[in-house]
Amino acid sequence: MYTSKTSIDTRLTEGYQPDPAWRGRLTAGIVTVLLLYPMLLASEFQPWILLDAQSLHATWNFLSSFVPPAHSREFLMLMLGATWQTVAIATAGLALALLAATPLSLLACTRFSVSRMESGKLRTASAIIRQIARWILVALRSVPELVWALLLVRIVGLGPTAGVLAIAMTYSGMLGKVYAEILESSESYTTQVLLRNGSSRLAALFYGALPESASELISYTTYRWECAIRGSVVMGFVGAGGIGQRMDESMKMLAGDEVSTMLIIFVLLVACADMVSGFLRKSLG
Repeated sequence: MYTSKTSIDTRLTEGYQPDPAWRGRLTAGIVTVLLLYPMLLASEFQPWILLDAQSLHATWNFLSSFVPPAHSREFLMLMLGATWQTVAIATAGLALALLAATPLSLLACTRFSVSRMESGKLRTASAIIRQIARWILVALRSVPELVWALLLVRIVGLGPTAGVLAIAMTYSGMLGKVYAEILESSESYTTQVLLRNGSSRLAALFYGALPESASELISYTTYRWECAIRGSVVMGFVGAGGIGQRMDESMKMLAGDEVSTMLIIFVLLVACADMVSGFLRKSLG
């Protein structure tokens, strides 16, 4: 049956209902713009500088030196050693962070408190200890690893030791906080049964909370390992060793071909870390 275009338009108009949330979305958009604009001004964000003729000329000169990447045997062997050192810094720093984060997360987590299970509230001494543990975690993760590296380089000297300690200090605070939150949100029945029957906190952790939270804990830990690899590269710019220190030297000499090779290695390094993380998650899944 033939239906005129006018009748179709009329029915579409009559059936049209305005979005009831449009006022809220418009208000949220306006508030966001009003909040972001002064922040952009305070940060002196001026992206149009990149389109300046002088900036474009300098960018072209620098990027054109990236091709071809440096590929001499001597340089690649040097990069192999620096890359291995970067991975070693990240892994050793994360291992030390785990040693500190595990007991701190247990102290900060109320799930393993017998007094709370029995009376519904923490004893005064337990509450004080947990608050102190949380303050320590806050203090450790509040200072970025780059700042720790700057301080430690002046204490222990140039080299990877400063990078390892910097990652250990910052990441112990990050890992401890997230571990405590993951354990708090895990199923509590098995953990409570173990604690009420005289089990230690470590036993309750290994046999009660970990089976429930292992996949999430390992996923976050491997993500932090990937972040530690990136962080160890950045800390190399302040003298903490690894591929970052070599990149800083090449940047100062305007050796674009060497920088290009290091960037390629860095991308491959992070991609390999992501593959390891994915493999571990699938194995636990």
